[in-house]
Amino acid sequence: MPSDLLTIDAALELVLARAQPLDSELVAVAAASGRVLALDARSAVDLPPFDSSAMDGYAVRAADTPGELAVAGQSAAGLPAGAPLARGAAAVISTGAVVPDDADAVVPIERTSLEGSTVTVEGVAAGAHVRPRGGDAHAGDLVVEGGTRLGPPQIGALAAAGAATVTCARRPRVALLATGTELRAPGTELRPGEIYESNTVLLAAQAVTAGATADVLDSVEDDPDATREALKRALAADVVITSGGVSVGPHDLVRAALADLGAEEVFWRVAVRPGKPVAFSARGRTLVFGLPGNPVSALVGFELFVRPALLALQGAREPGPRYLPARLAAAVRQNADRDELLRARLRMDADGALVQPLGGQESHMIVRAASAGALVLVPRGTGELAAGARVRYLPI
Repeated sequence: MPSDLLTIDAALELVLARAQPLDSELVAVAAASGRVLALDARSAVDLPPFDSSAMDGYAVRAADTPGELAVAGQSAAGLPAGAPLARGAAAVISTGAVVPDDADAVVPIERTSLEGSTVTVEGVAAGAHVRPRGGDAHAGDLVVEGGTRLGPPQIGALAAAGAATVTCARRPRVALLATGTELRAPGTELRPGEIYESNTVLLAAQAVTAGATADVLDSVEDDPDATREALKRALAADVVITSGGVSVGPHDLVRAALADLGAEEVFWRVAVRPGKPVAFSARGRTLVFGLPGNPVSALVGFELFVRPALLALQGAREPGPRYLPARLAAAVRQNADRDELLRARLRMDADGALVQPLGGQESHMIVRAASAGALVLVPRGTGELAAGARVRYLPI
């Protein structure tokens, strides 16, 4: 590996060292999906808040079973029985309803027979089919740990535990800027030498899935003053992501413009393919990622460095990237100088995940990437990874 190139891990460490959590805010639980919890959330109540039935059937005293019992009252969900259960009696009960005082078991309805006001029940042990108060959580118990990104199970648990609001880190504000005189908006007519600008659409979609808000700025031509002015506006965001203009050609103007605006360049170039000429800068607490203009390079750079930064800004305990295990469906050659991220189809079989690298791995081939479900990490080396070899991948 050339001595001036950082490893992926070394570059990521520098990024995460600058990604300090943003301030927090109260968020309604119903609107908190995808947000990162800033503080531990604890239960406001015992859950369930009372002994409840796990079945439709009859609430009984276990000592009275088996036998014939007089039906005395009922307990429905939300409408508990009004009196304790007498000896020799049974109360009709529905799933989730309060178990009457002095009852200690429930006989499922399929294990009973009713004749008039008398029910014959099979024998049950004390506690049978009863969900005890606090069996899931007691008031004050931890429900979700701070630093957790909230998904449906966590949202449901918080609501059930009585939380109407939670404290979450503010969503990072991301400004996206594409550079290049050749860029045109999709849907317009292309003239010779022009291409459609797709990177900001791609990167905005990635940013939203990482919990951020995305503001796409108008693309800027390859002009020093125009580039500087666009970046000046962008630097009001928490995170700036540029695409293009970070290599060494005469039209690569982003790094110089950032330096003029007072941004400190933390690193430039990483030993990864695609995406080597990635640049990372900071001005105050604003993080700036200069990603290459080739769309697959931008996609990879985001997953390796930007997504973890956005999650770290939200206080995530494990910002990633989160690699998963898989097996190669076909042999691949290693790159002697750089780790590679290969686009691959992903499928599951009896032995787990299987990844099939796609044909056409050039960094401009974004259409080929449309059928990919994984970025497979192939460590640098001089050999070959055989079909069936164990690898790690990032889902995309």
